[in-house]
Amino acid sequence: MSPERFARIQQVLRARQTDLTVCMEEVHKPNNVSAIIRSADAVGLHRVHAVWPTKEMRTLANTSAGSRNWVHVDTHDTIDDAVSHFKAEGMQVLATNLSDRAVDFRQIDYTKPTVVILGNEKQGISQHALSLADHDIVIPMVGMVQSLNVSVASALILYEAQRQRELAGMYDRDISAIPAEEIHRTLFERGHPVLAKVAKRKSLPYPPLGEEGEIIADEAWWAAMQAGKR
Repeated sequence: MSPERFARIQQVLRARQTDLTVCMEEVHKPNNVSAIIRSADAVGLHRVHAVWPTKEMRTLANTSAGSRNWVHVDTHDTIDDAVSHFKAEGMQVLATNLSDRAVDFRQIDYTKPTVVILGNEKQGISQHALSLADHDIVIPMVGMVQSLNVSVASALILYEAQRQRELAGMYDRDISAIPAEEIHRTLFERGHPVLAKVAKRKSLPYPPLGEEGEIIADEAWWAAMQAGKR
């Protein structure tokens, strides 16, 4: 890993917004899931959440979309479990829904800990999920179409959240809110992916990294990594 890449990864981690996220409620199209996660990474989300429609979708998300991006995907069995988790974290729960009580999505204060529930492509957000939300939000439209693709809607909302948080200086953090062990794991796995794969397969701990991302390991660790090679 080059010193420049090491510094870039650290910069990305420092900007991660650990108290801003989205929750996909049974979003079932892989291209939409990937696009939502890509937008989440672009605005600095550290993780996203999901209630998957099928076991197959859960597997696809964990092995494909999650591994291709820098964003963790946390799975919940039900929307009740997901919302309970968010409220325990002190988050305001928003639902994208056209209703009498819905407000323009730009009127929300996204500098507060926030999760946005995104409904699936066919029915949208379930009535039960709507009953659990603190606010309904809507993206104003003046054309004949009254809804947007879920990935497009998520991008619009997340970039408004990013705008507000940038103005509030929330991307200028000296110390990341991410736990130190998670930072180390990310730096090692993203900076030394081949060695990380071998270490994980052999159940070896990741050794410390130097100031420029170099591996600082003793001979025993390197010998264990080399063991079994022909």
